[in-house]
Amino acid sequence: MAVQQPPWTLPSQKSPEPTLKIYNSLTRTKTEFVPINGRHVKWYNCGPTVYDASHMGHARNYVTQDILRRIMTDYFRYDVHFVMNITDIDDKIIIRARHNHLIANLRSETTSLTPTLIEQVREAWVSYVQSKVSKGLPESERPSAGSEQAQWPKLVERFRDKEWKQQGLQRDEKFEMHFSAAAITFNALLKAEEYFKSGQTGVENAHTLIDSSQDVLALALDKQLGGTVNDHTIFRSLAAYWEAEFFKDMRRLRVRDPDTLTRVTEYVPEIVSFVEGIVKNGFGYVVDGSVYFDTRAFDKADGHTYAKLEPWSKGNRELLEEGEGALSAASGGKRSPADFALWKASKPGEPSWPSPWGEGRPGWHIECSVMASAILGDNMDIHSGGIDLAFPHHDNEMAQSEAYHNCSAWVNYFIHTGHLHIEGLKMSKSLKNFITIDEILQKYTARQLRLAFLTQLWNAKVDFSESLMTGEVRGIEIAFNSLTSSSFPTSSLHASQAAFRAALCDSFNTPEAINVLRDLVSKTNVYIRAPDGNLEIGLIQRVARWVGDMLRIFGLGEGETQEIGWGQERSANEGNVNREEILMPYLRTLSSFRDGVRKLAIAKGENALKDILALSDKLRDVDLVPLGVALDDQEGTPSHLLSDFPARYACVPSDSLLTGRLNCVCDARTPSLQWPQNLPRTPSTLDVARALRTFSVVPAVDGKALVKLVPPEELIKAREEKRAQAEAKAARKAAAAEAERQKRLAALEKGRVPPQELFRPPNVPEGTYGSWDENGIPLTDGEGKELSKSASKKLQKEWTLQKKRHEDFLEWQKQQEKDQG
Repeated sequence: MAVQQPPWTLPSQKSPEPTLKIYNSLTRTKTEFVPINGRHVKWYNCGPTVYDASHMGHARNYVTQDILRRIMTDYFRYDVHFVMNITDIDDKIIIRARHNHLIANLRSETTSLTPTLIEQVREAWVSYVQSKVSKGLPESERPSAGSEQAQWPKLVERFRDKEWKQQGLQRDEKFEMHFSAAAITFNALLKAEEYFKSGQTGVENAHTLIDSSQDVLALALDKQLGGTVNDHTIFRSLAAYWEAEFFKDMRRLRVRDPDTLTRVTEYVPEIVSFVEGIVKNGFGYVVDGSVYFDTRAFDKADGHTYAKLEPWSKGNRELLEEGEGALSAASGGKRSPADFALWKASKPGEPSWPSPWGEGRPGWHIECSVMASAILGDNMDIHSGGIDLAFPHHDNEMAQSEAYHNCSAWVNYFIHTGHLHIEGLKMSKSLKNFITIDEILQKYTARQLRLAFLTQLWNAKVDFSESLMTGEVRGIEIAFNSLTSSSFPTSSLHASQAAFRAALCDSFNTPEAINVLRDLVSKTNVYIRAPDGNLEIGLIQRVARWVGDMLRIFGLGEGETQEIGWGQERSANEGNVNREEILMPYLRTLSSFRDGVRKLAIAKGENALKDILALSDKLRDVDLVPLGVALDDQEGTPSHLLSDFPARYACVPSDSLLTGRLNCVCDARTPSLQWPQNLPRTPSTLDVARALRTFSVVPAVDGKALVKLVPPEELIKAREEKRAQAEAKAARKAAAAEAERQKRLAALEKGRVPPQELFRPPNVPEGTYGSWDENGIPLTDGEGKELSKSASKKLQKEWTLQKKRHEDFLEWQKQQEKDQG
């Protein structure tokens, strides 16, 4: 009988591995994540509508989505196909592009400040007050037609009342924005009228009026001329510009690029075909060249439900109208108020593409459905976006996609990031109360912002505040900066790893995961300070590398992956040498300086030399500082041409480069310099340069200025300190001048009393003197006794002094009246 192996028993788990659960907006619960095809995950993320600068709301959304994506790919090791769109056709883009174009045209056509321009702005302001500002005013205070200008000062006074302003915001959330725009325009009009009356009608003052009133003026211009803007490139160029700026911001925030990027303008034919499919399936209908989705028909169909995410919002007219866009006219042919546009018939002033229903453009919601379906098919694992898009955008996306594909579930997991509040207030681009990404990165680093979002749940409201950044975020930075190869022992590595995994499986609970790592760091520091000092270095290194790896998963790491810890934070482009990127900032600065000098030289103005020196100072103090270039003017130091050098040192060759092209600055106190013994007696150009350094001679190609590369922040700090010193000096000078002025005023005030009245009541106490001469000089005291000679002499002296003071006072008073008249 052959020898056989003993039986083997399948082990039973004592501690089962936690499974990943995700908070799913479709169920409003944490549900187990089950991808359709093994470890392959199809993920679509709603991208930005590109018409303005990216702000902190974008940072909250896209950094958070990046964190979740990194966890899925780098920690759970799913094969994620991450698709994101760029919305480059939209009502907001159309309106902004038209406004910019019309304002730019008006600016270019305006050559002087005229009554016509002033009246044009005034009419736009009146219309704006009636159509926008009045929405937030109580009915009793709304100005009647023709009384707007007369009532405005009273409204401005009322606007200072916080309670009154708050009531206005309750009537219209954009009240403060509209009122501020109207106030700026009104003040600009008053200033323009003053300029015109005084004959200051130059183009600069005209452009100032246009620029100050553009928010108000653009609406009037659009109403009048918007229909004439039909060039597609006007709309596309605006979107392309802000798309590029968006991705610059994302890279600064360490957000990974999507695996696939789609743009609406590249999918218009597919959109037309998709809409045709929806109509063919009985869920779309045509009205006046536009195509609408039939929500009732869809809701009644077997296997379909409209508004899966927020069924309670079906009748919310405000959200429905916002979803249709500002340019969508109310259609009397819609079968239900909830029906939404799949295809919009284009009006004059809007981009258009051919379709079976006539010239038109895509509706907003259909764009994502088509692009996601084109890349990911009739079903996806994850769809993500901001919570503000849940209804109607995402609900409409699902409805039209399921109508086209004849399926009951187009998305399996919908994940929405929470709102962002700044110091308790919700941000909104439409309200113009947002902080741009560029602005926030001037105050905090990309790592600090990411930490701020990691410390709060991804689907919860985030309250971004100064206290959060200086408190919790700074504390985490300090803790994790202590990660080194010899400062991280622990006996609970595996427990920490299990807790970390459990946190991420709990719907990406990053606050808890960060706490696990922080606790591990804290235990390490306690262990390090233990008196026995018996450290297991191998285990320390394993733990330190694991913590560093986990931090990198969140996108917090810098430098090489083999480094222990999370590395030193560095700029987004550091390490990627790009010659054009490095050189162009310097070349543009040099080119701009050259253009300025040429312009002044060609003009041959009498102040050309002074202006060129001013340009040179601007180059030194402003333009080169952000580039990290310090120029030090060595004025007053003795200098000579390098051609003098061979005459003093016979061994130095008369090299044309040395004698003809370079200047040098040397110490005149050492006229009998000796050639350095460590350099050859028959030197090369390089040897001469070394000798110059030995002699404290500083070569300068561009004259006497010394050039040095310094970190920009140091130069900026030095410049600001110099400016602060100059301002302090100016303030001291102004204070001294003011003190002198006050002193003079006090002296003048003493002369207000005529000398004849100086010794009479009320300038002296009643009864001080009994009689006076014709000039008002006392003769007797209060008891009628004649004053002594010494007393009379003293009073005479005071009277003479007062006479001089009074004359000075009268002269000053006369000058004041003349100046005021």
